Amino acid sequence: MASVLIFVLAGFAGAQELPDTGNLTNTGSAYAAEYRNGTSTTPLAGENETLNVSLEPVAGGFVAPLMLTDAGDGTGRLFVVDQVGTVSIIDRNGTLLEEPFLDVRDRMVTLNPSFDERGLLSIAFHPAFRENGRVFAFYSAPLRQEGPEGWDCTNRLSEFRVDPADPDQADMASERVLLEIDKPQSTHNGGSIAFGPRDGYLYVPLGDGGGAGDSGTGHTPETGNAQDLTNIYGSVLRIDVDDISAGSVPEPPENATWATGAGTLYGVPADNPFLANASIPPETYAYGFRNPAFISFDAEGNLYVADAGQDLFEEVSLVTGGGNYGWRLREGTHCFDLLSFRTPPGTCEAVGRPGESLIGPIIEGGRDLGPVIIGGRVYNGMTIPDLAGRYVFGYWNGNFVAATPPPGWNASAFPGSAENLTPEEIAMWRLQRLNVTPAESMDAFLLGFGEDEDSELYALMTGVAGPDPSTATGRVWKIVPANATAPLRT
Repeated sequence: MASVLIFVLAGFAGAQELPDTGNLTNTGSAYAAEYRNGTSTTPLAGENETLNVSLEPVAGGFVAPLMLTDAGDGTGRLFVVDQVGTVSIIDRNGTLLEEPFLDVRDRMVTLNPSFDERGLLSIAFHPAFRENGRVFAFYSAPLRQEGPEGWDCTNRLSEFRVDPADPDQADMASERVLLEIDKPQSTHNGGSIAFGPRDGYLYVPLGDGGGAGDSGTGHTPETGNAQDLTNIYGSVLRIDVDDISAGSVPEPPENATWATGAGTLYGVPADNPFLANASIPPETYAYGFRNPAFISFDAEGNLYVADAGQDLFEEVSLVTGGGNYGWRLREGTHCFDLLSFRTPPGTCEAVGRPGESLIGPIIEGGRDLGPVIIGGRVYNGMTIPDLAGRYVFGYWNGNFVAATPPPGWNASAFPGSAENLTPEEIAMWRLQRLNVTPAESMDAFLLGFGEDEDSELYALMTGVAGPDPSTATGRVWKIVPANATAPLRT
């Protein structure tokens, strides 16, 4: 399948219109996706400014690989998360080990092989993993006994320890469940957990509960879950897995559809933005998301959240503490109408119900590029200098995408609180096409991105639409300079 990687060159200049002072929605930006005649399109740079890269095949034999990461322990191992419930190791020599590092298949909900958003969605190694052997996982389990009748499943955030006798095996008996979130529908699970490199806290993105329009069973009728701060859905959580006494942690409300280990298995950072309000889950760091399925951090510790859209717009936001990112009042930079998903109203509020500014995305794409965004990360490697500082991401249909920040944007100066955010700091990033020359036919579906200990990027793809265990078409590819490819290693 021919694929296109889209990004912006280092010298791609040009100013853009910024929102009115105080308006953080980015509505009207020259780089926002456009709505015309019932469809959405993406403004791209000219075809005459391109760059070629290649995809080097690394390993195959997976079902639905969603994530790749390293352990930060200097071993050079790559850990591949497969949606069906396993984490496999590719060793320093490029060999895929036969036995999985972690296996939660016997603890997971039964997946639909034709298509499913549930499963083992991510892992995150503790920043001191070399010393303490702690690794965290987010996966979909059957609905817990306390869950509301008729709901779909329960997502779990769990901690495991590495087997002291075998560094290539997690001790599956060591599981401690830190957080359980009941789900009314199977979709919109979020789940790509990550440790913040600046603060060492664990960030946990959660979807709005699932379904269309943040409405229906299990959704707050008037506002939707994502705009209801009294629940845990449609938000990014931030917790302290090292100091269980951190923060003043109120009990969840009596009718809560989630259960936490706050105060016993983890603490809450003292500077979490809503900690002082007893009606808001103390773990909440930011909110207003539909399905923040992919999060990542740049070298400066800034948080990027890729949020899957409803019917028209896909988005990536730079997220800071206390921010309201708009859903379901807005879909990206555009107004959203619960009664007419595909017809955005011409005008709508730029603030939430308490009066806080709604924060728009830095990247917005239309459905001309693909049906669902697959979030990536800012490139900080050495082998492709022209990608330095650009956010590389993609779409489920196999198109790859990346963006460059506005001239003069300072990653090290991005504020830690939404109270200090200015329109200039979230001005939209610009996109451009790049041709990809794979060593062989690429797979049909892009599922995720990853990064090794040298900050080089990888793409995870598969040939089928769902997590079907009878297939093994999933592969790991490394993004490399043009024509720098090698044979597939298995």
